[in-house]
Amino acid sequence: MQLVGQAADAFAGRRVAVLTGAGVSTDSGIPDYRGEGAPARTPMTAQQFLGSEAARRRYWIGSHLGWRAFASADPNPGHTALADLEHAGVATGVVTQNVDGLHLRAGSRRVVELHGTMRRVFCTHCGQVFDRRDLARRVEADNPWIDVPDDVLLGPDGDVLPDTVDGFHVPDCSVCGGILKPDVVFFGEFVPVERFREAEQLVRTSQALLVAGSSLVVNSGVRLVERARRRKLPVVIVNRGETRVDRHATVKIDAGTSPVLTALTEALIAAR
Repeated sequence: MQLVGQAADAFAGRRVAVLTGAGVSTDSGIPDYRGEGAPARTPMTAQQFLGSEAARRRYWIGSHLGWRAFASADPNPGHTALADLEHAGVATGVVTQNVDGLHLRAGSRRVVELHGTMRRVFCTHCGQVFDRRDLARRVEADNPWIDVPDDVLLGPDGDVLPDTVDGFHVPDCSVCGGILKPDVVFFGEFVPVERFREAEQLVRTSQALLVAGSSLVVNSGVRLVERARRRKLPVVIVNRGETRVDRHATVKIDAGTSPVLTALTEALIAAR
């Protein structure tokens, strides 16, 4: 892989920050948003979720139907390679746009989950936080008629389009009865300021940036690349298809992330 060699040369002797998107998790069975074969979807906005009980019913039943498959997904070689890169002292950490928690499960220690995590649910009224596994048990107890199939057409955020929402009991806060919301950034919401600052700090304390599995359609990712570009840091992009900032890349590799990240990690560790 000639381009992997060029990427390794660009990163030689440098501490590398990593930014990942949905393409890193496709080899774990979680589809991405815009890649070839991605399922058509109309994302629910925060305004719809908070403003309509019908929308919340649609969200929670679809999310519950997909939860088993989403939560049982395993890290793939791309996740493992990035964890190895951090353990070797090359990567400073990972900023991820994904909500699947697979970087942490792969062993990455410093992970900024830019768009939150599906592992937690919180009450929008009193702030009480719940483990998603506990909530899943509540949903099944309140809706014993639900049959969760073994094979589902999973969406990028772990949801499934339900056949019907009739009769579904929407979970509420067991403390105050308020609206429960997954701890993720919905479309129409902003990344929390403190979380973005943490991501900026990771890039600021690094000497290069690796972007993997993101088309960089979301502005938060573009802003991080812009921070690196202004400092004239090497930027390597690994993604199937075009991204919004390909013209600024030191090296662009149009390929799947798992094999490229594995080969790049091996080259960088061998060169130390």
